[in-house]
Amino acid sequence: MERTFVAIKPDGVKRGLIGKIIERFEDKGYKIVGLKMLHPTCEMATEHYKEHVGKPFYAGLITYITSGPIIAMAIEGQNAVANIRKVLGATKPEEAEMGSIRADFAQTMDFNIIHGADSVLSAEREINIYFQPHEICTNWQNMLEVLTQ
Repeated sequence: MERTFVAIKPDGVKRGLIGKIIERFEDKGYKIVGLKMLHPTCEMATEHYKEHVGKPFYAGLITYITSGPIIAMAIEGQNAVANIRKVLGATKPEEAEMGSIRADFAQTMDFNIIHGADSVLSAEREINIYFQPHEICTNWQNMLEVLTQ
């Protein structure tokens, strides 16, 4: 099993798309093992997007991601990073494959609804920014056994 990080950005939260987006992951068979709504601090945003420091869009990105609450998720499943990125669609909505989240819901690259980690290493780093270890539910099999008894 692989784990990835996904965040519904402030525009997705504001537009009331949380349930529709989460349903896409669950419909594909992925398990959400961490989920919370929070308002990212500048410190969190700076750590999250540190690879973009110095790029022309960096300041706007930090302002945008800290402008309102996000939904932070840790999602688990087979090839989670690559497959979830397909579900998200290309960063530029006009280039996103039909049926992807960005093709269906986003209008511009600046407000593209959702973020997904681009590698296993990035996923681990990003999950650690938004979640404490005890906030990740990893014992699915035992939980299912208890519920079915």
